[in-house]
Amino acid sequence: MDPYRNHNKKIGSPLNKKQAKDSAPSESSAHASVNEKVVDPPTEKTKKQNVRHHTEKESVDETVQEPTFIEHVSELRKQLIKSVAVFLLFFIAAFSTINIWFPYITRGHQLVVLSPMEVISFYTTISAALAFGLAIPFLCHFLWQFVKPGLTEKEGHYLSLYSPFILLLFLAGLAFGYFIVNPLSYNFLVNLGKANFDMMISAKEYGRFLMLTTMPIGLLFELPLVALFLSSIGILTSNSMKNLRKWSYVLLAAVSALITPPDFISQLIILIPMIVLYEVSIFLVTRTEARITSNHVAS
Repeated sequence: MDPYRNHNKKIGSPLNKKQAKDSAPSESSAHASVNEKVVDPPTEKTKKQNVRHHTEKESVDETVQEPTFIEHVSELRKQLIKSVAVFLLFFIAAFSTINIWFPYITRGHQLVVLSPMEVISFYTTISAALAFGLAIPFLCHFLWQFVKPGLTEKEGHYLSLYSPFILLLFLAGLAFGYFIVNPLSYNFLVNLGKANFDMMISAKEYGRFLMLTTMPIGLLFELPLVALFLSSIGILTSNSMKNLRKWSYVLLAAVSALITPPDFISQLIILIPMIVLYEVSIFLVTRTEARITSNHVAS
């Protein structure tokens, strides 16, 4: 046993106990004062510091977003360069082989040129149109690569699912214009003019007439896919299309009159398939809505 063990302990006395009791309230009051400082409302200086802090944070965020914008512009530039390169490649190929496919464009019609420069102008226009048609699949792919990161999941799913049909419908519209609209309207107008005039068709005007009866029709054939896209993002419904059916027919008639030669036959030839495509659009949108509704019920 350690004889000095008790000497290490502090000797308690009534006076020491009283001092301990007096010190306890002071410690609690100190804690209370600290808590009061914590819950004090922010002063004007604190508010200014907070505003400055948020401003600095926003400026930091803007600097962080700047590389993203630069990368976006760089990606656009890359896709545009690839698109132009593909178009120029097809243009050079089409221009260098123009004597091979030129009879299919003119259909054996006797065309005249009014100046030597008009020959180059006509060849360039026709070659550019053919190159654009051949480059469409590649241009669509490059466009898809650019817009894909910025699309929502629903929009990306839609475009990835229907992108092949976009190309097919455009080519179907071009074929419809080339094989049906163009020869029928051309023969009608030429026969109409032969009654009173000696018809001499210039190459420049024929090229313009050919573009007018093919390219816009290819775009109009995209109507069902446009309707499906607007329906998928909640802008268009089958009921609204049915309610606006009469006004839509009037609008389609006006569009067909604008993109075709000024004769009733050509306008009617365009209007009939446009009406059919509009009804097909209603059918597809209705089927899509029914499928979505059944999926919600099943889930």
